[in-house]
Amino acid sequence: MKIKSVFAVSLILVLLLAACGNAAPTNAPAATLAPTVTAAANPQTITLNVFAAASLTEAFGEIGKQFEAQHAGTSIVFNFAGSQQLAQQLASGAPADVFASANKKQMNAAINSGQIVTNTTQTFVNNRLVMIYPTGNPASLAQLQDLRKPGIKLVLAAKEVPVGQYALDFLDKAVQDQAFGASFKEDVLKNVVSYENDVKIVLTKVALGEADAGIVYTSDVSGANASKVGQIEIPDALNVIAKYPIAATKDSPHPDLARAFVDYVLSPEGQTILAKYGFIPAKK
Repeated sequence: MKIKSVFAVSLILVLLLAACGNAAPTNAPAATLAPTVTAAANPQTITLNVFAAASLTEAFGEIGKQFEAQHAGTSIVFNFAGSQQLAQQLASGAPADVFASANKKQMNAAINSGQIVTNTTQTFVNNRLVMIYPTGNPASLAQLQDLRKPGIKLVLAAKEVPVGQYALDFLDKAVQDQAFGASFKEDVLKNVVSYENDVKIVLTKVALGEADAGIVYTSDVSGANASKVGQIEIPDALNVIAKYPIAATKDSPHPDLARAFVDYVLSPEGQTILAKYGFIPAKK
């Protein structure tokens, strides 16, 4: 039985070898792997973080689009808020490449916290104040003196906010004017129903009729916003000229691009955009 098994296995092997020997030869080349095609990597987008005062929202929005168009691969991310909030965020280590403040006080705070290098800031634009009231003027306000009328609901920015301090400066000037009287500031402040963290909130509350009046920048009521509220001008003698400084941050990971953005804001093209939104170009 063992011999028959061995013979059977041997016979099977012979037949298999014969079959292989009779197989038609193939001229097909050995299979090769197709070369791997790696698409060229797209240049990495550089994100530029710009911290800017809330009053700059519309103007910087357009400036950002123009800057991106001229700097391929650049994406600008804006952080719009009250300048005091932005200075606090910078001091806490929030990443930023550029800081544009609505006053020198908050820029100095950023310098003192080590986020901005001394003597690198530049005033890039100016602004001024205006009194506003809701469409329809429900409180029948006709002049600045009407802000002292009992029952008027007035909204101001907090004094820590640049426009809030500017509003107080206006009231301090007014009490020196006989047309307003010594008690004008005290009377007006009695009518304040809320102090807000940025100027856009003041504008929104008045536009929605949640307040009878507010004090904002002239830039806030230009363009599309002009139809949302009525305005009463504040004369030059009582007004305040707000100076806006800008600078690249000390630890920006993209210092050249940050400086290029600052230069664009200061350029004739940047200044034209700012003027379009009601700002006063900075005088060199």
